[in-house]
Amino acid sequence: MSETNQELDNNPLLVSEGLPRFDEIEPEHIVPAIKKILADVDAQLTSIEENIVPTWAGLMEPLEQMDVPFEYAWRPVSHLHGVKNSAELREAYDAVSPDIVTFGLRCGQSKPLYEGYKAIRDGDEWASLNDAQQRIIEKRIQSSELSGIGLEGEERERFNEISQELSQISTDFSNNVLDATKAFHLDLTDPADVEGMPSSLLALMAQASNMAKMEDGSELAEDEQATPESGPWRVTLDIPCLGPFLEHCQKRELREQVYRAFITRASSDEFDNSGLIPKILRLRAEKSKLLGFDTFADLSLASKMAPSVPDVEKMFETLRSASWDAAQTDLADVQALAKENGFDEQLRHWDIGFWAERLRESRFDYTDEEIRPYFPLDRALTGMFELVERIFGIQVVAAEGEAPIWNPDVRFFKIADQDGTPLAAFYLDPYSRPADKRGGAWMDECMVRRRVNGEVVLPVAHLVCNGTPPVGDTPSLMTFREVETLFHEFGHGLQHMLTTIDEADASGINGVEWDAVELPSQFMENWCYHRPTLMGISGHYETGEPLPDDLFQKLCAARTYRAGTMMLRQLLFGMTDMTLHSNFDPDGDQTVFEVQRSVSQKTSVLPQLEEDRSLCAFQHIFSGGYAAGYYSYKWAEVLSADAFNAFEEAGLDDEQAVAETGRRFRDTVLALGGSQHPMEVFKAFRGREPSPEPLLKHNGLS
Repeated sequence: MSETNQELDNNPLLVSEGLPRFDEIEPEHIVPAIKKILADVDAQLTSIEENIVPTWAGLMEPLEQMDVPFEYAWRPVSHLHGVKNSAELREAYDAVSPDIVTFGLRCGQSKPLYEGYKAIRDGDEWASLNDAQQRIIEKRIQSSELSGIGLEGEERERFNEISQELSQISTDFSNNVLDATKAFHLDLTDPADVEGMPSSLLALMAQASNMAKMEDGSELAEDEQATPESGPWRVTLDIPCLGPFLEHCQKRELREQVYRAFITRASSDEFDNSGLIPKILRLRAEKSKLLGFDTFADLSLASKMAPSVPDVEKMFETLRSASWDAAQTDLADVQALAKENGFDEQLRHWDIGFWAERLRESRFDYTDEEIRPYFPLDRALTGMFELVERIFGIQVVAAEGEAPIWNPDVRFFKIADQDGTPLAAFYLDPYSRPADKRGGAWMDECMVRRRVNGEVVLPVAHLVCNGTPPVGDTPSLMTFREVETLFHEFGHGLQHMLTTIDEADASGINGVEWDAVELPSQFMENWCYHRPTLMGISGHYETGEPLPDDLFQKLCAARTYRAGTMMLRQLLFGMTDMTLHSNFDPDGDQTVFEVQRSVSQKTSVLPQLEEDRSLCAFQHIFSGGYAAGYYSYKWAEVLSADAFNAFEEAGLDDEQAVAETGRRFRDTVLALGGSQHPMEVFKAFRGREPSPEPLLKHNGLS
């Protein structure tokens, strides 16, 4: 046996059973494994194309089996690219990414496959296929058409060039944001600069200072270590640090420095994304026209729940008009409090967080620091698992040591039905790691529910957060927003894990229209304001005492605090995204930043700074899956608020009614995946189409 074959035999990316070997995967494994897999599946695809059998068993099952090697190889590599990034991994990722895109285009543009799909749709077997199988065929046909199946010659060649270029630029954009975020820091040594800051923030900044000193692997002597009490303190643009710093730093000039750094991330020097944005928009527009669409927004909506751009714009305006006056009142209230405290200047953007936090403390009589000790991560997890056991009839059990992990902080859990039948599992990567992990929070697939050789493979999810890490002997103490984020991502995970669909293309979140996929995640957030649930997820990290009732009441009262402002902020993102992809000429006189400022005039009661370059870090639409789709958060929030309203109507304190409603939610929204259109799934749960009223009511805007 040659050395090359021995290396392939030992390559952890070429396993085909169990869980991915995250503890063994190294960058040098990536290129040989992916090239081997691509060579194998390319040969398999050729054989299928040459011998098309237009039946589900003859065509669709072999194609689904072709996806399994990618589940053990490319999917783990993509995951590690987000959570364990390094120069070596990037190099390997970039080396094979074009080949992955090329193979995907080959599948999407295969005329034999396309004709095979249509033959199944038009053949005798069609009526006997189940809902999931029929939806999969219909979506494969649509996907082929949106992948350029109808293009020939130079047009197809150009379409494929665009797809390759967009893939690479998207990766470059994401890497620039990560690198630019890492590149900034502000070191403070004067105790006066950190006066009034909460102890948790001081500890986090001291820890950041120590970690920076140990980047070369050296140990720090005790007298060299930064401490929360005496510093030095390192401010970063990582959200667990940035948010509290802007809310609590009393030095206005320091807030301005950090705020400006944040809104200009990745907009200059070697990490500059400002030139990539028009390039991305230009390529997307060209791609759309090749496929016969007027704009990229039209192309994006062709596979989504929203019927058209005007329908999305109608939703935007309904929510915007309901929020504008409330947002103006929000700003006036903050300005008035600042003036009462001797601040006579007009508020600037770096002042809003600070004074809004003072107003919230004044109006609701609590601080984030009072809340934090009641939400250690372990207690929040236990309470969240107890909630889903109660409403969905499932069990969540820790399974530490039973799965390979990529970082010591990563945890592993299993999910079973009430009778103990295994259903799924998930990884939880809870803490911020700015050195190698991208910002934000997300759920991703590790393993998809499918049938392999007649046996059901159970789904496995990745839940990734960027929460406050433990500091010294103090466990991770979460802000309430971090608690909501945990619930949000777990909601995504539940839809992936509780699916009952055995066809991979429609199981879990697969095949679900993108603007409906946020329904379960946003639905779960609502439970954070349900008293028994909140008491269950809280427990003081030193005493175990649940959150005091007066603090619970204050949290609930503050739920709609500045709701108008927060609504408009999300609408700014969504409306800018839709405008750039439907009504903007990248080669025209207007810049993308001018477009954003124009939209902000309708969505920001405090005018946006001319030098704001936050678009350069807008990964959702320029390197994520939300291009001409950021509206999905609000579109799905209408669905999720109405879904939670079903539990409110049943009676949140009526355990039997909640369990019955929860079972119906599980059997529809969480179980059916992409096997039916999301409107049909919603109506199966709710008995009617969704209404925006519960959303406006929950936000205090009705």
